[in-house]
Amino acid sequence: MWKKDKIDDRGVPANGDATLQDGSPDSLSGESLDGADVIAFVGKGVEFKGIISYNGTIRIDGHLDGEIHTEGILLVGEDATLSAKVSAGTVVSKGKITGDIVAKEKVRLLSPAVLTGSVKAPILSMEEGVLFNGNCEMARAEVRELPRETMARAANAGRQ
Repeated sequence: MWKKDKIDDRGVPANGDATLQDGSPDSLSGESLDGADVIAFVGKGVEFKGIISYNGTIRIDGHLDGEIHTEGILLVGEDATLSAKVSAGTVVSKGKITGDIVAKEKVRLLSPAVLTGSVKAPILSMEEGVLFNGNCEMARAEVRELPRETMARAANAGRQ
């Protein structure tokens, strides 16, 4: 019923979906960015209203109106239409998103994606042919700061 694609001698799935050097898919296949399987799927023609919270990877090819919250990966297919506030680890989209996206790792827009809204992520990549209307804030990945006392002690120890 559901099976993984066969890989040819070049390491490319037989269906032609290639993997880029950074390990992310060249197209939105059933594989996530980290190699884990998609745990949920909202198919073409499906309409969903509400809040989705999950861990792992989810792919949306239908219509979603609401919010998405995850530390994992969100894959948005070419036929997908989202009117949503998205908070995720990574977002990879070929579809239409209207709303704000906050990503801890990266946002990757693949042609023919359309994004209308703001993006806050440490990494944003867009292919030629993507339409982006909105604001972008390239926030650095979370960096832990040491308390001032610890930094002062470290500085004084170096002077001795």
